[in-house]
Amino acid sequence: MRFADWEPHYTAILDYFGFERDADEAAARLLEEVADGRDDVGLLEALIRGRAVTVCGNAPSLPDELDRIEGTVLAADAAAEVLAGHGIRPDAVFTDLDGATDVFVDLSRQGTVMVVHAHGDNMPLIRHWVPRLPGPLVATTQAAPFAHIHNFGGFTDGDRAVFAA
Repeated sequence: MRFADWEPHYTAILDYFGFERDADEAAARLLEEVADGRDDVGLLEALIRGRAVTVCGNAPSLPDELDRIEGTVLAADAAAEVLAGHGIRPDAVFTDLDGATDVFVDLSRQGTVMVVHAHGDNMPLIRHWVPRLPGPLVATTQAAPFAHIHNFGGFTDGDRAVFAA
């Protein structure tokens, strides 16, 4: 995703919801600091490129649809806990950390790529959870990307997973 293509959509989202771009950018800088140079975007790309991908959201029907999962499994936030509870380790979890639990730490420890998203109102969650995630990490923002902070496009956790795929 080229940010120039995404930026008009991002600006419209900011205007519609009354979000502050400065807060998103501050959260992205915090995430970069807390991530301490970790950037496993190459691993994420290797898991996705040229493969079948299933993106799982935390819909009430998810437990009934587990038999439809194939290929690389991308979980949108709290769907990761549902999958793990059914013995499925997602290959990556796309999260702004509002659904994070200790299951995320366990999945990270097992090698699940945690794709952590910074936005203006999740800085306390970034400070709390990112240092506890020992495994592969990709940091994202909805604002302009920089250094080790990526923008795949999308607004929700599920959107970002689909855009990344």
